Amino acid sequence: MGNAYAGQLKTTRFEEALHNSIEASLRSNSLVPRPFFSQLYLEAEQQLSALEGGGRVDNEEEEDEGEGGLEQSCPPNPYQLHPPPEGCCTTDGFCQAGKDLRLVSISSEPIDVPTGFLLVGAKSPSLPDHLLVCAVDKRFLPDDNGHNALLGFSGNCVGCGKKGFCYFTEFSNHINLKLTTQPKKQKHLKYYLIRNAQGALTKGPLICWKGSEFRSRQVPAGACASSLFLPLESAGPPAPFPSERSPGMNPSVTPGALQAGPAPDHPSQTAATGPAVFNGKDSPKHQPLVKNHLSAVPRPSALGILANSGPPKKRHKGWSAESPSAADGGYPQGGGNRAKCESAGLACMPQVGLVGPASVTFPVVASGEPVSVPDNLLKICQAKPVIFKGHGNFPYLCGNLSDVVVSPLLYTCYQNSQSVSRAYEQCGASAIQPISEEMQLLLTVYYLVQLAADQVPLMEDLEQIFLRSWRESHLTEIRQYQQAPPQPFPPAPSAVAPVTSAQLPWLAGLAASSCNDSVHVIECASSLAEGLSEMFRLLVEGKLARTNYVVILCACRSPAIDSCIAVTGKYQARILSESLLTPAEYQKEVNYELVTGKVDSLGAFFSTLCPEGDIDILLDKFHQENQGHSSSSLTASSVTKSAPLDVGGAPACTSSHLEPHRIRPFQLAVAQKLLSHVCSIADSSTQNLDLGSFEKVDFLICIPPSEVTYQQTLFHVWHSGVLLELGLEKEHMTKQRVEQYVLKLDAEAQAKFKVFLQNSFQNPHTLFVLIHDHAHWDLLSSAVHNLYSQSDPSVGLVDRLLNCKEVKDAPNIVTLHVTSFPYALQTQHTLISPYNEIHWPASYSNGVDLYPENKKYFGLSEFIESTLSGHSLPLLRYDSSFEAMVTALGKRFPRLHSAVIRTFVLVQHYAAAMMAVSGLSQMKNYTSVETLEITQNLINSPKQCPCGHGLMVLLRVPCSPLAAVAYERLAHVRARLALEEHFEIILGNPSSGITIGKHFLKQLKMWQKIEDAEWRPQTYLELEGLPCILIFSGMDPHGESLPRSLRYCDLRLINSSCLVRTALEQELGLAAYFVSSEAPLEKGARNEALESDAEKLSGTDNEDEELVTEGSTSEKRSPVKRERSRSHDSASSSLSSKASSSAPGGEPSAQPAGPSQGEQARSPQPCGPSEEGRAPGERQRAPAGGGPPSVVSRHSPGLAPQPDPGLSSCQRSIQGRVPPSSSRLSSSGSSWSPMGAPAGPLILQAARCSATEACRQPPVVFLPKLVYDMATATDSGGLPKAASLLPSHSVMWASPFRPLLSKTMTATEQSLYYRQWTVPRPSHMDYGNRAEGRVDGFHPRRLLLSGPPQIGKTGAYLQFLSILSRMLIRLTEVDVYDEEEININLGDESDWHYLQLTDPWPDLELFKKLPFDYTIHDPKYEDASLICSHHRSIKSEDRAAHRKSEDLYVRRQTARMRLSKYAAYNTYHHCEQCHQYMGSHPRYQLYESTLHAFAFSYSMLGEEIQLHFIIPKSKEHHFVFSQPGGQLESMRLPLVTDKSHEYIKSPTFTPTTGRHEHGLFNLYHAMDGASHLHVLVVKEYEMAIYKKYWPNHIMLVLPSIFNSAGVGAAHFLIKELSYHNLELERNRQEELGIKPQDIWPFIVISDDSCVMWNVVDMDCGGERSREFSWSERNVSLKHIMQHIEASPNITHYALIGMRKWSSKTGNREVREPFSRCHVHDFVILNVDLTQNVQYNQNRFMCDDVDFNLRVHSAGLLLCRFNRFSVMKKQIAVGGHRSFHITSKVSDNPVAVVPSQYICAPDSKHTFLAAPAQLLLEKFLQHHSHRFFPLSLKNHGHPVLSVDCYLNLGSQISVCYVSSRPHSLNISCSDFMFSGLLLYLCDSFVGASFLKKFHFLKGATLCVICQDRNSLRQTVVRLELEDEWQFRLRDEFQTANAKEDRPLFFLTGRHI
Repeated sequence: MGNAYAGQLKTTRFEEALHNSIEASLRSNSLVPRPFFSQLYLEAEQQLSALEGGGRVDNEEEEDEGEGGLEQSCPPNPYQLHPPPEGCCTTDGFCQAGKDLRLVSISSEPIDVPTGFLLVGAKSPSLPDHLLVCAVDKRFLPDDNGHNALLGFSGNCVGCGKKGFCYFTEFSNHINLKLTTQPKKQKHLKYYLIRNAQGALTKGPLICWKGSEFRSRQVPAGACASSLFLPLESAGPPAPFPSERSPGMNPSVTPGALQAGPAPDHPSQTAATGPAVFNGKDSPKHQPLVKNHLSAVPRPSALGILANSGPPKKRHKGWSAESPSAADGGYPQGGGNRAKCESAGLACMPQVGLVGPASVTFPVVASGEPVSVPDNLLKICQAKPVIFKGHGNFPYLCGNLSDVVVSPLLYTCYQNSQSVSRAYEQCGASAIQPISEEMQLLLTVYYLVQLAADQVPLMEDLEQIFLRSWRESHLTEIRQYQQAPPQPFPPAPSAVAPVTSAQLPWLAGLAASSCNDSVHVIECASSLAEGLSEMFRLLVEGKLARTNYVVILCACRSPAIDSCIAVTGKYQARILSESLLTPAEYQKEVNYELVTGKVDSLGAFFSTLCPEGDIDILLDKFHQENQGHSSSSLTASSVTKSAPLDVGGAPACTSSHLEPHRIRPFQLAVAQKLLSHVCSIADSSTQNLDLGSFEKVDFLICIPPSEVTYQQTLFHVWHSGVLLELGLEKEHMTKQRVEQYVLKLDAEAQAKFKVFLQNSFQNPHTLFVLIHDHAHWDLLSSAVHNLYSQSDPSVGLVDRLLNCKEVKDAPNIVTLHVTSFPYALQTQHTLISPYNEIHWPASYSNGVDLYPENKKYFGLSEFIESTLSGHSLPLLRYDSSFEAMVTALGKRFPRLHSAVIRTFVLVQHYAAAMMAVSGLSQMKNYTSVETLEITQNLINSPKQCPCGHGLMVLLRVPCSPLAAVAYERLAHVRARLALEEHFEIILGNPSSGITIGKHFLKQLKMWQKIEDAEWRPQTYLELEGLPCILIFSGMDPHGESLPRSLRYCDLRLINSSCLVRTALEQELGLAAYFVSSEAPLEKGARNEALESDAEKLSGTDNEDEELVTEGSTSEKRSPVKRERSRSHDSASSSLSSKASSSAPGGEPSAQPAGPSQGEQARSPQPCGPSEEGRAPGERQRAPAGGGPPSVVSRHSPGLAPQPDPGLSSCQRSIQGRVPPSSSRLSSSGSSWSPMGAPAGPLILQAARCSATEACRQPPVVFLPKLVYDMATATDSGGLPKAASLLPSHSVMWASPFRPLLSKTMTATEQSLYYRQWTVPRPSHMDYGNRAEGRVDGFHPRRLLLSGPPQIGKTGAYLQFLSILSRMLIRLTEVDVYDEEEININLGDESDWHYLQLTDPWPDLELFKKLPFDYTIHDPKYEDASLICSHHRSIKSEDRAAHRKSEDLYVRRQTARMRLSKYAAYNTYHHCEQCHQYMGSHPRYQLYESTLHAFAFSYSMLGEEIQLHFIIPKSKEHHFVFSQPGGQLESMRLPLVTDKSHEYIKSPTFTPTTGRHEHGLFNLYHAMDGASHLHVLVVKEYEMAIYKKYWPNHIMLVLPSIFNSAGVGAAHFLIKELSYHNLELERNRQEELGIKPQDIWPFIVISDDSCVMWNVVDMDCGGERSREFSWSERNVSLKHIMQHIEASPNITHYALIGMRKWSSKTGNREVREPFSRCHVHDFVILNVDLTQNVQYNQNRFMCDDVDFNLRVHSAGLLLCRFNRFSVMKKQIAVGGHRSFHITSKVSDNPVAVVPSQYICAPDSKHTFLAAPAQLLLEKFLQHHSHRFFPLSLKNHGHPVLSVDCYLNLGSQISVCYVSSRPHSLNISCSDFMFSGLLLYLCDSFVGASFLKKFHFLKGATLCVICQDRNSLRQTVVRLELEDEWQFRLRDEFQTANAKEDRPLFFLTGRHI
């Protein structure tokens, strides 16, 4: 075994190779995909374990094929070794413990060898001359013949003595083999070691692996219905089969026989017996039909053995040449329903890309005489023989050609498999011989021999056989050279002799001799013609009656052979010939048979069956007897009780209501996935979708031409509210309006689509989503339409509309394909990028329910899972008696198409069942149990419900003419039986709506409370609760949803052409269903790994015991006792599998049940009347009060008890605790009514509405046997066989050289698989799409959504439209702060008003007279200290009343605003206009920038300040350099006198931190494209990230000392730099003759969140009137800046600002055009006037208020333009939020409360990692009342704050005074202050200055200084101790470590 995971696909390796593979194939120009997949699948497929409790057989491939031919020329993926543990020895020849293992070193040392172990020598590639000594358990080594080695490994290290290595991989790592390929014991353990006479170890004989390096594969007999014939591959020893069996197997019996033997009756053979894995490569389930891993050559010596042992005589017994005793190894003759149907593939789907008919009976290039087809051949054979042309020349046929079918499919298959080696040669391999024609034919014979009587050959299986055989022979040949021991001469190639044409007939005959005449070989001497003539002769003579296949070969042409294969078996020939018809031909044939009356013979035949005569006579007789009597056996007609009301007046049943439109969690998740894909298209650098340019969403949904689907989609669109949400329609929309958005792809579609295209062209700012629902329908290309346009205008319509140039090129159309079966859109030529596929998510991941829902989806995988053993009732069933009758009639009427026969038989069964239920009990013998069950439940269900709710039965009749026949016949029978008012029969035709009778219409209206007289049901969903048979016709379902009252899905008539994956899944998808979670099913075993990926058809091990409810009634009432051998035949399964769940006595059965239990199960079981009388659903919920649910506890596969192999699964007990209640359920559920019960009307014994019950369980599905076998068989990947079929009629396999799908593949991986291995046929619309391998073949705006049928995709994509629309609106909207100005009522009400209301600019003289308003009005300072002015002291209640304390903690108010065209944007905005501005235009390289240092000295800092500018090349014109590229000298400034309207004069500086993505730095639109200078001011550590996001912006980088500084530092440096620059510019321009005062002195300092700017338009009543009206509009920043810059006398103003926008702005705020007050957020600063007023560089908060106060006190003018306002966007990241105060010591980022921000000096307090200034400001904001207790809520006695404004919290007021001489201060003589705050006071503050102010007794003082020394000096200098009392304990410091320079406080009390 060597390696624990040699064959398993490790997911990481798998995904890596998968992606490498797809990438490589996209890049390569070759047409043949590279064999990356082959490395994964074809070489290393490991069957993980036998699925359901069979033993695990780990037949691991001894020699990885990777070392074989594949990798000979394509280098192998290097084997990934795990890195050795740290510190261990890695020297070659030593083990990891450092002990020497080399033979030469330790040959004479004593070595302890445990018993049963041998010493062997291992070869290390890195030490070719040495052997390493190892001790290996001899059971894992081969015997002398190279056989009987156990798989696996067990060894010890002889160096360090470490024991118990169970994996060779692990061992090879330990002994440092350092392999580049996967470790294999066969490759690296080379020699036995023996002791010589001297006792020294020496090299002994070679270890004889695999009978001298050849191998063959063992094939279990359990694989198929007969074991596979194995040709032998090796000469040599006389037992040339590898005997690596599980321990303890009897070597004389093949593993296959052994495995099949003990389970004669086993229900699912393949699952339960766990057949031997083909050397770890493959299990029989992988390629169900044949797994002969044949070598190219049986050798003569081996053939001798074959001949001697002789084949056994029995047909279905496998035989093996290895031992005669294997011949009768006990393979069950009739058992193995699963095994047999493993391979019931249908066949030979046309592989050729013919557009026209594929079943041409054409003459092929012929040689020799024509062959005459005998007359009456069909009559004699009872089926048209199908002749497959093989190799060589095929003769002409003449005569009765209509009785044979000739097909080229086999020829094509042979040709394809010849191309396998060419695929290899393209990978660079040396010329490799293709598989020979003789070998191909021989393999074909072997394949046919092992097919069971009810199986049909499948070309895909044959291709896989050829592929495997070829690879086997090829690898064998390579290995001879690679692994042969060194020899003087290489072995002669003739050692492997090819099959010669002379041997071929003998070998073929030998192979066929074992099969009891099933395959007949005819050898011709001269040409095929003679063999064909012979075959026709034998057929006519009836000598081939038991022969299914005739192989004709002519080997007389020495270099080549001629061959053909005729299928003569009646069953096989009929199916194959019919499968060769195209759907169109099939319909034509059926029509012809109906029109010409050929079917009349069928009717005549039926009438002879009934002993009482014709059924119609019986019906008429019944009708006459019962006319006029209402005492028909079905007395309770539903008319009499149309809706009995209960006391309250409401119908007693509430089951059936159309559910309100609700989005489920899954749908929301999928909608969000879709949205994120659309966003990623927009975010990619390709500029294929500019989401920012769209304002709204529009859509069109294209659906197939089905009236019901159309109405259903209209219903969804209407009820989803999507039209209102998208703003496309108003509240009261009409149906006609909704119809504009749904397009039925019929003849009228083109005109409607043209309107859509025009709309998209006319509205470039609307994003149009074109949704193509049911997208796998009509993939024909428009080229085909041009050929056939006369016949059908709708051919190729999808291609003409959705793939037209206008759609592909429109930048505002996104196409979304939606389908449950995406395979045909996943080819090598697809237009959809794999990155644009969205798959429905799995509901469970690692056992976690990802999206909890109140319903469980039941799809294909769940239906298949229900057929596995252990489930109470399979939901998928077939009807064997129906199949038997069809087969018999097929032989009787060979000329009729089987679809016609099947339909007539089924209709006959339904008619007989209706008659039986109506009282004609003798008719029970003329129907099947299944049909009787359906009919009984259909007719009796309305009686269970007080309202008359019933069940729906879906009868699928694909062919419309046959559907019409069925409808007429059933309606006639119903009328004769007087059942018209018991149930409705509805003919569902895609092209027409729904028609139902008046009686039922009335009932539906009543149930759904509809008043409208005109109402008619338009969708099947509206038939909820109606008892009816829906005859559903049309070749393909078109996405019609069915109601939840659907109980039976009768698919027995689906066409054999459904054997492609799409068609099969589409038919089974009709039954897909949501089960209500209140169903007990949900309470029970939750499906652990339920993958609802449509493609992940996995089954899990859960026992959904509750599925029994309705189905078991068939057994209760069934009068026909039928014994069946197969548990999946539905009649017996409903009883027997339930018997397994509990023992009859009512005790949980934990013991293995013996056969007796099965016997008891078949007899009536005791059951209390109370139990029987309740509805099944009630019985299930028997345990009241929340007891344990009645469910058999599930077991995980790992813990599954091993069943007793002698029991059939239906009698196997489930080993798990069963709550006692469930035994009641099971015993009552499986009891029959006594056999002798009178055969009267059988009434469902339940008081509950069966429609309600139906909602709690999925429908039961009946399938044709062939399809059932295909659906339930699984291959070795664990996937249903159906998944490995051709995915769609419109595609072909790219190569037979392909791996199989695996069960572990996700939907994405399956997509990549199909993209690599399928190509579209010429008729497919993608056929001409692209040269293979070019990525640009994908359309960038095309998406694919796939999910299981009926799971809710429509709701998901409608939800996607809603959230896409919301996102687009959201992209054009922002949240802006919307808060009223604060402290309005506290403002200084003076007589001073600026009277000129309409002045555009302030009048300087008037303005100077306005008083300064000290009060802060900006709402962001709501929690800041109030500033008192001398006009009026504030009463405390005024302030308190304005604020409520809880308001402090409420999030600031915002309003959602639509962005105007003048907004500022962040980095997410892309549009054509500003690409160049942003530096992100594809035509431009990333903008080059240069870094320039700029230094200036500043006395206050006492040092030179070094700043850096990053200047993009495109912005260098704004600067002056000493020379080009030289030293930066200054930033250019314009003149005051410039009047240009082309640019903005003031440079804009935006300080920012933490907002590289979200800051609004894109001012292109805000400035309306005008030239402007914009500088981002960033911290040094953020420079790189800002530069990345804003490559075309100028950056000013602050010195690193400011990395932790606040906004004050940035403002300080901006202002100082600007003043320094002004000086430089004055000097520079003075030389040009310009006066210094003419240089423009203003700069703008703007926040990074200013998003839009508004202006107020006034409309005044009169010249001086105070009456006015006003309106506000959005304008560009350019407009505002140019207006302000044009103000007269502007240079006299120091600071200019504007209002903050608020929706609550009233007349009062805009009445005054200008105010003299604080300005914030967006200020225009005169750096010249404010030269001596600085921002405080230490400040973090309120630095603008502090600066405003100092500017005002310096006597300068602050002007606020009240008619302009700025909107500030709420940005949740960055800014002042980026400062986090945490402990300096611990790593734990626990937030520290503000009270801990200060501490006593020299204390043990925890120090904090934050600047001292920040701690101070935060502390004072929250806890200043500790320093100023008297000031709390005492607004009349504020705190005196000297030269600074610090926020002391909202409850304390401050009075600001400046100590500067000549400063403007308020008069303080009136005030008694409650405190004094001295913050870092300078020399201007003197003792005399403080003496002017008066303080309350007990007022407090707080002095703040940089250190303790200056604290003391300040106290002394200001003579504070005269009036203030200090105590030692009143000294504090901020909680900083010494190196962080804490601030020190001293507090004192006024004396």
